[in-house]
Amino acid sequence: MVEAITLAHAWEMENDPSVIALGEDIGANGGVFRATLGLQERFGRDRVQDTPLAEGMIAGMAVGMAAEGLKPIAEIQFMGFLYPAFDQIVNHMSRLRNRTRGRLTCPIVIRMPHGGGIHAPEHHSEAVESMLAHIPGLRVVCPSSPARAYGLLLASIRDPDPVIFLEPSRLYRLSRQEIADDGKALPLDTCYVLREGTDVTLVTWGAMTFETQKAATELAKENISAEVIDLATIAPIDRDTILESVSKTGRLVIVHEAARNCGVGAEIAAIVAEHGLYDLQAPIQRVTGYDTIIPLARMEYDYIPSVARILEGVRATFAD
Repeated sequence: MVEAITLAHAWEMENDPSVIALGEDIGANGGVFRATLGLQERFGRDRVQDTPLAEGMIAGMAVGMAAEGLKPIAEIQFMGFLYPAFDQIVNHMSRLRNRTRGRLTCPIVIRMPHGGGIHAPEHHSEAVESMLAHIPGLRVVCPSSPARAYGLLLASIRDPDPVIFLEPSRLYRLSRQEIADDGKALPLDTCYVLREGTDVTLVTWGAMTFETQKAATELAKENISAEVIDLATIAPIDRDTILESVSKTGRLVIVHEAARNCGVGAEIAAIVAEHGLYDLQAPIQRVTGYDTIIPLARMEYDYIPSVARILEGVRATFAD
């Protein structure tokens, strides 16, 4: 995935001179996960800019660049470092189109690692996508494979409005996938059906697609056919794909790494309760992180939903 992200950067920078990358250590070092490795050497310091350790400044610079016709891709080193940038994101970035009645747009991509699994302190393992999804004017995207990272990042850079692009840190180097470096974007605002099924719908995103697909394989051994849906775009949510699946399976289990309380899973459950209640044969189940700070180092795997916990959630929908 990390190489796919680099390729998407390079394609857009090669073909659109208005695309600028900025962030902490993204130049000579190529970023903390090396997602921008080699870009400064290829495109120069004016277009791949190292910044001070100041997330509010990074976001503010991006807003100014976008208002003047550039397309900045700003990296926040870890999601837990995002909070100083919230003033710029909430008060300016997300509102610029509305504030100027469409005279100005804000074609910004804010990239950052998402979630745990790298044995780091809690600020390096945050999964707070629900905070971002709640902000009007922001699109929130979270890929789950190298191909989707490439195609969705291209689409995000080309979008005229701000996109928060969450990169599951566990997936940066978890698997390899051949992709064509052809500049073809994937559609935003749509779910991806990773596995078709008839008995239960599993909705997930980001790194949790890994455990969820393993759970679906285990369920097949029990003659339970699970449909696995990758949300991909967290805001806005593709309601139609989810509702269509639930109308077929009659059961819904939502899996996410973020804390349970007020998570995106609650919004998905509300959508199905409002528009697909009579299709349900059992109560909706959520399998999530806990309502605590994510613990340090290897204990984080007690926090992140496991295959066993997902199976338990699915079996609950078949209980008498």
